[in-house]
Amino acid sequence: MVDEYDVVELLQTLVDSCTEIFDIAAAGILLADKDGSLELIASTSEASRLVELMQLSAVAGPCIECFATGQTVSVPDIGASPDEWSEFRDSALDQGFSSLLGIPLRLRDEVIGALNLMRVETGELAERDVRAATALANVATIGILQERNVREVGLVSAQLEYALSSRVIIEQAKGVLSHTHTISTDEAFNRLRGYARGHHLKLADVAHQVVALELHV
Repeated sequence: MVDEYDVVELLQTLVDSCTEIFDIAAAGILLADKDGSLELIASTSEASRLVELMQLSAVAGPCIECFATGQTVSVPDIGASPDEWSEFRDSALDQGFSSLLGIPLRLRDEVIGALNLMRVETGELAERDVRAATALANVATIGILQERNVREVGLVSAQLEYALSSRVIIEQAKGVLSHTHTISTDEAFNRLRGYARGHHLKLADVAHQVVALELHV
């Protein structure tokens, strides 16, 4: 990773691309911090964000299992989820999701997070979509853990910490814009991201300025 590399933008592009390419309604990514605790780093909607946060809060659900085992976890019918996933199940159903696929972000034996694909219909995602989504997840993982950085553990850790801390300020900026313009948080994020892209700035840098009231988007 070079100084101008923006891991948040990479992962947000990944989840956005998944919703455009595959037969899914929403996607999200959980990324592990230096202590191995998962944090939400990217999501395509407020609904998917709430489902991810519920799993993190309960420390239970298919995405948690996907990260822990390093294996793809398919839930073709969320309504039939086991009792220990009850908080995830109720939250997902409330948000209109009926099935989910969790794909680990893994490079060899190292798992750094999970990509989660959500559908409004029950049933398995098409096998070719699963293979393609797995390939995208692998590319993103390699993009984060390039070989030269794998050898520099401190740098990798710093980049992941940057990504996690960036997401916090981005959520704050979404709240500021949502309140200021009386718009949804999804629309606020699109406005924030559009400004960053249009001005060739890092998303987190724009978010910092919005929260500090130094920039009006």
